[in-house]
Amino acid sequence: MTDAKREWREPADQHPSRLGLALVLVAAAFLRFWALPHGIPFSVQVDEPEVLERAVRMMKTGDFNPHFFDYPTLYMYLEAVVSVFRFLVGAMRGEFASLAQAMSADFYLWGRAVTAMLGTATVFLIYRAGMRWGARTALLGAVLLAVMPLHVRESHYVLTDVPVTFFVTLTFLLSLRAHERATVRAFAVAGVAAGLAAATKYNGGLALVMPLLAWAMTPAVRPSRFAALFSIVAGMMAAFLAAAPYTFLDLPTFLNQFARLSSEYRMPSVTPEPIWLIYLKHLRNALAWPGSLLVVVGIVLGIVRIVTGPARIDWILATVFPLLYFRFISKQNIVYGRYLLPLVPFLSLLAAAGVVWIVGRLRGLGLPRGPRNLAIVVLALAAIAPPAYNAIQFDANEAKVWTTEQAYNWILREVPKGSSVTMESRQILLPPEYHPAYLAQLRLHAFEYYDAQGIDYLVASSQSYGNYFDTKKNGPQNYPSEYADYERIFRQAREVARFTPSSDHPGPELRILKVKP
Repeated sequence: MTDAKREWREPADQHPSRLGLALVLVAAAFLRFWALPHGIPFSVQVDEPEVLERAVRMMKTGDFNPHFFDYPTLYMYLEAVVSVFRFLVGAMRGEFASLAQAMSADFYLWGRAVTAMLGTATVFLIYRAGMRWGARTALLGAVLLAVMPLHVRESHYVLTDVPVTFFVTLTFLLSLRAHERATVRAFAVAGVAAGLAAATKYNGGLALVMPLLAWAMTPAVRPSRFAALFSIVAGMMAAFLAAAPYTFLDLPTFLNQFARLSSEYRMPSVTPEPIWLIYLKHLRNALAWPGSLLVVVGIVLGIVRIVTGPARIDWILATVFPLLYFRFISKQNIVYGRYLLPLVPFLSLLAAAGVVWIVGRLRGLGLPRGPRNLAIVVLALAAIAPPAYNAIQFDANEAKVWTTEQAYNWILREVPKGSSVTMESRQILLPPEYHPAYLAQLRLHAFEYYDAQGIDYLVASSQSYGNYFDTKKNGPQNYPSEYADYERIFRQAREVARFTPSSDHPGPELRILKVKP
């Protein structure tokens, strides 16, 4: 550690708290593994099959070409390895006698567990990175990330956003270390981490800016600066191609699909507000107002430290990447809250640094120990309590039996196998013994159409028809045509089951209708 760093850290703040870290990691794991089976196999997240179905197919066929390049393949390969172990365990337990007997639904829980483990590991990484700012900042930053509702929620699913956040945070830590060690090998390892981030999700490639900034700010690199720069770029390219080889081996398909994907992200925006403002609102909801203000304090403090020092490179890496990444996603016209995840570890660290800085200013003002300690507790609780409450509330809600699960179990129990079932959206995924079809709204066809097509059952969801029937908002008057369309279907079909949401059973209202008497 340099002398400049020691100047702005108290001696008591330079020793890690192993017990504190252990408690934080336990809390992080608890929040990410709680309610992990929710929705399996009947209502998985919309993009989960894009990863898991392909991982299972790779296991069954031995064909490691994904034939799909909306995502790179690193996480698919990792899930394929986990699927192999899940199959072997299942075979030893007598669940499977052959690969043909293994269904994708059998692998979701293990697949989600991998995401939850990577989410928990990211908390450890931000703690290790935060030790450059001091033990208090490191521990508080880890706590903030551990309870961050956005990160907790997405750690429950087989999606690429939490894994890419892990590799981006790993790149951050290794870039800090490369600057400290100033060796070609250290910079190469940081480049490899950036390549793995890009091989998990393409926007993870922006992590390359961190080892490059660390290289540019390191005055003397052994054996030479050019060798270090080459090692960063070569390490990234080698890691990316090793983890996503078919971007090269199936180059035409990759280029075509990448071009299509890029054009979709550049389509004219239909959002009522600027995309950057929508993302800021997502962050405000995740952090709450106290946490959001502390992040602003941390960013301003980072900018000041970049200009004045000390530890200029640490602040550059912690501040520049989130600002650059936020600008990048704000220029894309497909908006999902989970796209913010690679920012979250950095914001947690900056908010923690803001708290510690404020506490330092209180100490400098000569405030007595009692009021100062009270201020520290209030600041910490203001930053931690709202996101922790939201994270716990999310998990507790997910652990309940939803209306979708009630309807799914009813169908399995009451609807004969082989029946044709048309449902609104893809909230309920039926097993292959049925013949499901999915529509945005049932009213797109008249009842006579379903009868003529031989459809046996319809499943209507309040997420589709709810606005038209909401009398508090004058739905029937505001949408008379849509209301009448649904009324005709509900009148002509025979309702055989209805599942209404309650405090114990969240979810949409679902009506199951029999087409033929």
